Amino acid sequence: MKYRIWGSGLEPDAVKQMDNACRLPVAVSGALMPDAHVGYGLPIGGVLATRDAVIPYAVGVDIACRMKMTVLDLPLDELAANQPRFARALERETAFGMGGAFSTRRAHDVMDADWQVSPVTARMKDRAWSQLGTSGSGNHFVEFGRLTVMDADAGLPAGDYLALLSHSGSRGTGAQVADHYSKLARTRHPELPQDLAQLAWLDLWTEAGQEYWAAMELMGRYAAANHALIHTCIARALGAEVRLDLENHHNFAWRERHRMADGTDADVIVHRKGATPAGAGVLGIIPGSMGTPGYVVRGKGEAASLNSAAHGAGRRMSRTKAKKIFSWDDAKAFLRERGVTLLSAGLDEVPMAYKDIDAVMAAQADLVEPLARFEPRLVKMAPAGEKPED
Repeated sequence: MKYRIWGSGLEPDAVKQMDNACRLPVAVSGALMPDAHVGYGLPIGGVLATRDAVIPYAVGVDIACRMKMTVLDLPLDELAANQPRFARALERETAFGMGGAFSTRRAHDVMDADWQVSPVTARMKDRAWSQLGTSGSGNHFVEFGRLTVMDADAGLPAGDYLALLSHSGSRGTGAQVADHYSKLARTRHPELPQDLAQLAWLDLWTEAGQEYWAAMELMGRYAAANHALIHTCIARALGAEVRLDLENHHNFAWRERHRMADGTDADVIVHRKGATPAGAGVLGIIPGSMGTPGYVVRGKGEAASLNSAAHGAGRRMSRTKAKKIFSWDDAKAFLRERGVTLLSAGLDEVPMAYKDIDAVMAAQADLVEPLARFEPRLVKMAPAGEKPED
């Protein structure tokens, strides 16, 4: 099965993973985004359509990881003038790290949903509640910055605004769902060779497939609730009102109708692992790094990409290599030049470990159109030493 690649110089191993995915008997279409790099099974930045089957590792470990941006009604210059106030809001109103949780649980109606849809979600509900409103680790962040709107279709008149941007997902519960159903899928397909084993699927007409799908959708609601609480609590702590609210998610599977290579239209399951939905007119957020810009974009509905785009700049090296090559002196100099204050992060998340976001955006000019540009100014991530959850 042929598929399109956006961008150049992608990791050969990521391309090989995509090649492998397209060999699956249930695969019908695919695409590889310009931020692609190696993942479990399907590469990060991989998009894969299947017939009547869902692949847990093609969804990803952090199910329904998402971006959320709110524009606040506070003056932009107040961020620099009263930075400690904004830093306190970040420190107090969310929690980072794999064990990040609140002693006083936060309320959201997602906890009234049916958590019995899967034995995993039923078992994990208590932990999920304790982690509701938290941010996790790895490349997850919460940050304030300047949003420059170039096109009013972004939702506000052209100009500069103070915005809050977050990136995280379904925390430990989503990871447990991914682990359980990935292992189950492998037991269902012992015939798969080693290089395809992580791409084992669950047929959606089976009980296991229906269980995973219900758990995945619940994790989507849970991840959205995490972000909603982060943004609501931070805005309340600052006494601010929200002028604009945008979000999108990745690491998910959608039932969609697409044109196939033979010219027919078919209902398929589209897995976007680290890829942003980019249907015609659909708004999305594509971040860079802690020290480089991100963009609010409008999708162009490119059929060959299965209506998808990159979900960020994408790593250009492993975490291990980044920690060997770079120092905090390097990172601090980079951030200082760009007016960024970093409250906490691991050395493996420094901007130099990521691809050039503007090169990524140029490589997908046929997929999305930038409407606004976000520049980080005050950034918080999990402290150094935390195991990545992304």
